[in-house]
Formats: sequence, structure tokens, C-alpha cells
Amino acid sequence: MASTAVTASVSLPSSKTSSLVLPSRTYISSSDKLTLNKTCLYTKSVSFSTRKLVTVRAQVTTEAPVKVKKESKKDDEGVVTNKYRPANPYIGKCLLNTKITGDDAPGETWHMVFSTEGEVPYREGQSVGVIADGIDKNGKPHKLRLYSIASSALGDFGDSKTVSLCVKRLVYTNDQGEIVKGVCSNYLCDLKPGADVKLTGPVGKEMLMPKDPNATIIMLATGTGIAPFRGFLWKMFFEKHENYKFNGLAWLFLGVPTSSSLLYKEEFEKMKEKAPDNFRLDFAVSREQTNEKGEKMYIQTRMAQYAEELWELLKKDNTFVYMCGLKGMEKGIDDIMGSLAAKDGIDWLDYKKQLKKGEQWNVEVY
Repeated sequence: MASTAVTASVSLPSSKTSSLVLPSRTYISSSDKLTLNKTCLYTKSVSFSTRKLVTVRAQVTTEAPVKVKKESKKDDEGVVTNKYRPANPYIGKCLLNTKITGDDAPGETWHMVFSTEGEVPYREGQSVGVIADGIDKNGKPHKLRLYSIASSALGDFGDSKTVSLCVKRLVYTNDQGEIVKGVCSNYLCDLKPGADVKLTGPVGKEMLMPKDPNATIIMLATGTGIAPFRGFLWKMFFEKHENYKFNGLAWLFLGVPTSSSLLYKEEFEKMKEKAPDNFRLDFAVSREQTNEKGEKMYIQTRMAQYAEELWELLKKDNTFVYMCGLKGMEKGIDDIMGSLAAKDGIDWLDYKKQLKKGEQWNVEVY
């Protein structure tokens, strides 16, 4: 720490004698960039008769600039993990189960709400495990399947006593021409209200929201990868919290094959109407939309239209990117960012490592 004398030019109001109070517009000239401590020694009073510019000698204690350390989202002691395990799962009840894709959509996606009575406390971005009823081909209970939670911590009913999931029914034809149904996804999509369901968890800290309410949060989702971001956005725009009010920018990119596959579209459009300055919304509908080159509109194609803007945002300390959905989306996004970084002489893969280290690049793909 060093003590440095600098010259301060202060505009003072007219008065015969007054205690010297530095107004908000204070200009300090120095050849070095200084960080000013609260401890400053000034002359207690200055005598003058008319308004004029007065030069005052001031002794200022200075120190080297200190970068403010970001608060890690993973250090919050209130985040619960693994309260319930497969050997002793929580038994919830299905309260609601409804299909949220159109009849002509390629595949079915369902939104379901389960009761927890507050016994499965979770945060936005966490996941829960589900154990399907019955036994597998070896006569053993089915293994749990993890699903990203699609509700805020308060839940869809606002009482912190429910958890919601967004599940696509998995049905495919194997190499032998046989129709195969995913055990857990079909179990969940077929659940009727009132049915019991075995839940484990909650788990995960990778996709927790940043603590900074002024952050820029870019969300990249394909299909049911929208689940954690619905939780984020409900907290930001549909709820009121004593200790949290979102004042930053939330930017959602959602990629789906058809418009009838757009999940929670009406909810997001209401958010956009409610907070047009804080929420940006972009859809990428691959089978119905194309870019100016006639290429199918995948999520990375839509992002490419804002590539320069996104790159500038990624240079800022308070920008956080979250990616959730199909694993194939990651390469396309890396390609875009790699070419932009190269223009600035930056190796994207190295830069992405630094972003991950600072919790600014968060990925959950499958």
C-alpha cells in the first residue's frame, strides 16, 4: 500500500466558510490508475466568497486494484443433494400429467407434477431420479433414470410442495425391426393422477442459477432440454422473492423439429410481454424454418444470426451460458464460437475451459 499526493479540482458553492465536502463530480488527475480507499486526509474548511474552481491538495491512500471474486453458485449451504436414494426413495403422487405437444408433432412430450409435501427440497437446475414400477428382464427393480426438474423451487403451485418434469415418450425401432419403448419415459407418460411414484435426489449443482441478479443468462435448449430453463424463467419473471429480483438479461434459444413441438411457448411469450427489456426469445424450428442460405434452422443456425453479439457478451464477466439437450448441439455451437474467437486471436477451446472454471459455461447434454 502506498501514500500518493494528487491534485483534486473541486467546484464549490458560494459561502463564506464551509466544511469541505467533495461533491459527486470530483476529478482526480494522476498519471497512475488508482483505487481510492475511504481514508482520505483533507483540509477541514475552505474560505471563499464566490463560486469558483478551487484547487485542493489532498493526501490519498491508494492500493492496487482488487478484482471482485464471483460468488460460486455451488457453495450455497442450502442446496440439498441425495436426500433420497434408490434403497429408500420418496413416494410422491402424480397430481397432473398432460401432453404438451401437438398431435402432429414427431413424438409426444408430457408435463407432469408430483407431490413432495416439501420433503424433496430442490433448486432450479437440479434433477431428480425416478424408479419405474416393476422389474427388469433379470427380475430386479428397474434402475433409476434422472430427469431435469422443469419447475422453480416454489413449484408450479407456488407452495414448494411439488416437483415438475418434462418427459418425452421414447419409442423407436431397433435394428431387428422391433418397436422398443423406453421403460421409464413410457411409465411416466402413462401415469394417471393419484398414482404413486418413487423419487430420488435431488442431485446436481452444474446447472444451478448464478447468484448475480444482474447477470446475462444465455440458455440453449433442444427439446426437453428446456426443463431447467423453465424453472429459471419462472423464478425470474413469474414469481416474487424477498431476496431475489432479476434485473439482468435472459436470452433463450429453443430448438425443436416442428412448431407443434414448441414446449411452453405460451408461457415464454407471456414472460416476453411482461419483461421485454429483460427477456429475449428465439425459436429454431428445423423442419419449418431456414436461414438466408436456405439451411435448416437448428439452434446453432439461429445463434449464428447473432454470432457477433453473443461473442461480445461472452467476453463479459457476468455472462453465463447454459446448454441442455441433445449432445449433438454442442459441436455446432463450438464451431460458431471457435470461428469468432479466432478473429480475436483466441483459442476457443482454451477460452471455454476458462469459462467453465468460472462457472460461466454450463453443459448438461445426453
